[in-house]
Amino acid sequence: MSEINVQLNDSAPVQVPSATTVAEALKKLDRDLAKQALAARVNGREVDLASTIQAPENGDAVRIEPVLPQTRDGLDVLRHSTAHLLAAAVLDLFPGTKLGIGPALLDDPRYGFFYDVIAPRPFTEADLPVIEKKMRDIAKRNMSYRRDEIPKAEALRIFHERDEPLKCELIDEKAGATVSVYYIDGSPFLDFCLGPHVPNTNRLKAFKLLSLAGAYWKGDAERPQMQRIYGTAFFSQEELEAWLKQREEAEKRDHRRLGRELDLFSIQEQYGQGLVFWHPKGGIVRQQMEDYLREELIRRNYSFVYTPHIAKRELWQLSGHEQNYGDSMFAPTTLEETEFRLKPMNCPFHIGIYKSQQRSYRDLPQRYSEMGTVYRAELSGTLHGLMRVRGFTVDDAHLFCTPEQIPREIDDCVDFAYQVLKTFGFDKIKFELSVKGSDTSKNYFGQEEDWQKAEQALAAGLDARGIKYDRVEGEAAFYGPKIDFKIEDAIGRLWQLGTVQWDFNLPERFELEYIGEDNKPHRPVMVHRALFGSIERFFGVLIEHYAGAFPMWLAPVQVAVLPITDRINEYAETVAQELRAGGLRVEVNVRSDKIGAKIRDSQLQKIPFMLVLGDREMEQSQVAVRERTKGDIGAMSLDEFKQMAQRLVETRALNNN
Repeated sequence: MSEINVQLNDSAPVQVPSATTVAEALKKLDRDLAKQALAARVNGREVDLASTIQAPENGDAVRIEPVLPQTRDGLDVLRHSTAHLLAAAVLDLFPGTKLGIGPALLDDPRYGFFYDVIAPRPFTEADLPVIEKKMRDIAKRNMSYRRDEIPKAEALRIFHERDEPLKCELIDEKAGATVSVYYIDGSPFLDFCLGPHVPNTNRLKAFKLLSLAGAYWKGDAERPQMQRIYGTAFFSQEELEAWLKQREEAEKRDHRRLGRELDLFSIQEQYGQGLVFWHPKGGIVRQQMEDYLREELIRRNYSFVYTPHIAKRELWQLSGHEQNYGDSMFAPTTLEETEFRLKPMNCPFHIGIYKSQQRSYRDLPQRYSEMGTVYRAELSGTLHGLMRVRGFTVDDAHLFCTPEQIPREIDDCVDFAYQVLKTFGFDKIKFELSVKGSDTSKNYFGQEEDWQKAEQALAAGLDARGIKYDRVEGEAAFYGPKIDFKIEDAIGRLWQLGTVQWDFNLPERFELEYIGEDNKPHRPVMVHRALFGSIERFFGVLIEHYAGAFPMWLAPVQVAVLPITDRINEYAETVAQELRAGGLRVEVNVRSDKIGAKIRDSQLQKIPFMLVLGDREMEQSQVAVRERTKGDIGAMSLDEFKQMAQRLVETRALNNN
């Protein structure tokens, strides 16, 4: 039997027989890691531990990297496998159920996975504990996850015989000549899936089903409605219990409920799912967010641009978005025999501005910024308040640079991100460097040399500031690697927000040029930069981070003036006018309610300061000040209060101390 050289990271190669599984090879390389591993990457490709190692044609050693618990990839495998466990339990309890899809969810703080099904009867919340109990029964039986590679025709026959039309549809659309399917041995479960999965169900110990929702297959309301079962999974029961406690707090902070109670925004079925209406109070917060960002953009020498919402379809074909992003774009519309599509991104439009005239190296960098509204054809089942919508505004910027300018521009983007996030109170920021990795199955553009150069430049920008980051393989944009910023909110949840992305694809596709010092044309480097990301999503995160109690500078109403009796109303209006003249946002409550009710109403609206006015305050030209968390803080002159309030606004203070 021939031998294969295998190695773990940069360790010395070890010889194993040619029929060796990944699990067996890992045991020879490192027994401790072999015990922990959930799956592995073999020469960059994720595989099951039971897969057999193939000898490379060039004779090089096979590089094996275990996918371990407490890593992002490990969590993905764990949750994807738990989604399969959920489907197996449903099939066992409800024969005749038709399966849709069941992915892991890593970037949604609310859930860990879901599975879409069409069941013989509608599920209710009372079914969730029953399904979860069945999942635990299956998990304890230590049943193996088994992958099989079969011809496409054979897969279609099997799923047709099992009366799984949705799986047949997916295989028809996505499968090549060979199809990978997964079994959970001893259960009725079979799925069309790329994997990888944990070796057996005994590895799944800490999971919980959370809720039910409706969904349409591929988001098409003309198709039968499905039921989506949400759940989550962790590596330990302690992690799960901590997350469930966090979830209780998150429900109190839910931006959808607070959005209604504080009259900030709405999403109305009559106008369409995923389309946001900013109400006047929400509009004030947005204006403050954008005004702050514009101040910084001017200081950092950005130019402001404005571009259309729609463009010819051929533009998106040229950019590569239609080929790589078409499923997320709204369908084309035709006018006078020309096809148009709503824009999912702003970048090709900024390219149009760059190309409108010849550029010299003396003109670079060009930094274009736009609060640009884009449109994504998100499936209805994925929509969630402000966090996932179909129309949203991106604080988009595109930088066109010479290669020599890149280090400075990347450094400035990282510095900009730090400053913006800390201004809004996010001190815990996690950075990820998303790269192509060695998986060749994804349709990435560009040459390997370009990818390496771009990755090194982004890594250098982080290293120069001493920033620790995680390197995430296979998560790059199709046009280049990127730095993603994730923030931890007040209750410990991670949110994906801004990004800095290197792009050597679009400058090539659009034949961008600048004239260098040598009087010859050169290709510029393009950088995509967003700090809020989606303004809607960032606003939703802010609502939950602050629990609706915005800091003074952002609060829609900063001061509530509360006269105790009607005879104080005139003085209350005088106080309000002077504060408004000082640039403060003021609301006067002249209703005939008792003062306790007026204070309670202002507290519910989370207004930072309340000025309680009675006869004594009017006679002495003073105001009695209440702060929303501290209560009464004493009487002071109106001018003294105004100066204090203005300082809080001017310094963008995060609390009222």
